[in-house]
Amino acid sequence: MTNKQSDNRGFDTAIFAGGCFWCMVKPFDSLPGIKKVVSGYTGGHVANPTYEEVCSGTTGHTEAVEITFDPEIMPYAQLLRYYWQVTDPTDASGQFQDRGDNYRPAIFYNSPAQKEAAEKSKTDLQNSGKFSDPIVTSIEPASSFYPAEEYHQDFYKKDPLRYQLEESGGRDAFIKEHWQD
Repeated sequence: MTNKQSDNRGFDTAIFAGGCFWCMVKPFDSLPGIKKVVSGYTGGHVANPTYEEVCSGTTGHTEAVEITFDPEIMPYAQLLRYYWQVTDPTDASGQFQDRGDNYRPAIFYNSPAQKEAAEKSKTDLQNSGKFSDPIVTSIEPASSFYPAEEYHQDFYKKDPLRYQLEESGGRDAFIKEHWQD
């Protein structure tokens, strides 16, 4: 049996929101240095919310992923570069077919260094000219993260056809249009 603390030594966590959490796991799951990606809820005012409660829009939570990573292999700044490429940073009202505050794009930082890196990456993206609209993704302090129900975890592996249907909502086309190079 492994001690959780020693098992996570050297690892850090990042919390990113970018629409349905089902669609946010796969882009990070196979990157080098990623230990795990957990679908869940953050930023709300209800402890241990259910999926139905979050979908109702009454808990204040955002669907997000918590990524446990080895910063020696995958630095936080590199995770941020991947994050920008799998979300629409110009749409504060949701992502692609997912509409509402619980699907908004957000970076939740857990340290001053993460906050600084996130703000720098956002400024760099805005200054890049890649988007004509403003970059509206919020950068907020991390709060409690509640893992979603088990059936949501690794959804792209458990139900690949339904996952493909969700992904057909515009994310792939957006990525190709803006990040082809």
